[in-house]
Order: sequence, then structure tokens, then C-alpha cells
Amino acid sequence: MIRSNRPGSRLFAALLLALPVALLLPIGSPVLAQASELGRQTLGRAYWHVFAAYAIGLLLIGGWVVSIARRLARLERKLPDGEG
Repeated sequence: MIRSNRPGSRLFAALLLALPVALLLPIGSPVLAQASELGRQTLGRAYWHVFAAYAIGLLLIGGWVVSIARRLARLERKLPDGEG
């Protein structure tokens, strides 16, 4: 048994032991029978705007993060080193 005084260690141990069970449980389930039918489905043209909107949103967020990183680097260069 895993013993530790940290509060999250029991939760981690339980998740670590439950992982193989969770991975092996779906074998032979009806989900596998539906996989071939789900593979044949297509979204069609109606949902491309959703993917485009997510792509634009992710690009905007990425640009914002880069902008923050540049401003932070500029601010760090302006601050004194603090070494004496």
C-alpha cells in the first residue's frame, strides 16, 4: 500500500489504481459496435463556420499571450537587477 502524509497522495494512488480498470472496462462493450457507424458520419458544410470561429479565437488568444510575454520582457529589462 502507498503511504504518505501528503493529502493528495491517496487520491493520486486511487486514480493510479483505477486507470487500468477504466482502460480495460470498455472492451467488448456496445461502444465498439457503434464505432464503425460513427466513423461514416460527416459534419457536412453546416459546421465549418464553428471550426473557423474556434481557429480565429485560438489565434487571437495566442497573439494576446505573445503580446503579454513581450510587454513583460520589456518591463523586466527596465527594472534594476537588484544585485546591490
